[in-house]
Amino acid sequence: MYSSAPEDWHAVNRARWDERVAIHAASDFYDLDAFLAGKDALRGFELAEVGDVTGRTLLHLQCHIGLDTLSWARHGASQVVGLDFSEPAVETARGLARSLDLPPEQAAFVASDVYDAAEAVPDTAYDIVYTGLGALNWLPDIRRWAETAASLVAPGGFLYLAEFHPLTGCLDDETGSTLTYDYFSPDPWVDESPGTYADFGAATVHNRSVEWQHPVGEVVSALAGAGLRIEFLHEHDASLFARYPALVRHADGYFRFPAGRPRVPLMYSVKASRPADG
Repeated sequence: MYSSAPEDWHAVNRARWDERVAIHAASDFYDLDAFLAGKDALRGFELAEVGDVTGRTLLHLQCHIGLDTLSWARHGASQVVGLDFSEPAVETARGLARSLDLPPEQAAFVASDVYDAAEAVPDTAYDIVYTGLGALNWLPDIRRWAETAASLVAPGGFLYLAEFHPLTGCLDDETGSTLTYDYFSPDPWVDESPGTYADFGAATVHNRSVEWQHPVGEVVSALAGAGLRIEFLHEHDASLFARYPALVRHADGYFRFPAGRPRVPLMYSVKASRPADG
């Protein structure tokens, strides 16, 4: 259970994300020109673990500017719906969908808090509910998130989560080799760092953020408690970025610790299904 949070945590986080949308859309990190030209935003392990989405409906919670959402449409999903609490992010995603000639009935985006998703999205349930990397740390209550997400999984469907491993938030920032922070701390982490992961040198005004660490066991137990059957929990020895200076970029684009060094999980993924009989 999380501890008390600053009363303005939601408004603070939304202001931070609203400001960064334009920076992200113009950044080399997201490279929208390459995306519109056909570059896939999804990671190889996600495609392998989710499997064929042809003809299936997919809801993407906390979708940001919608690149992952729209990539699932490119992979054959019959309908994708992206949800994010940032209005500028949703407007950017809608613009990208129009640029790809995807009509709203095939690719829709909704501005809403994730906890209100069940009331905000156009349908009551989806074949696949997807949540991508860097989402859960912005939420104080994982049990409520799991209950909301699970309620939107159709019978015979599943939830798929890919996330940065919470252990990475416990190791020292310099080497990633020393356990420095409490893995089980329920306290919010308040940061004031300017810039953004897509452009560290970007000039920004809304720099305060409030985040939480959620142990893997808490996440998996919350999904099971919400009525879903855990199909797998996979831990990955790679990250999307150089979380520590010691990480080395490999030919596949992922960052890993150098050979010979003990490894720790840097990302994890979960698939949790709802039986076809409900």
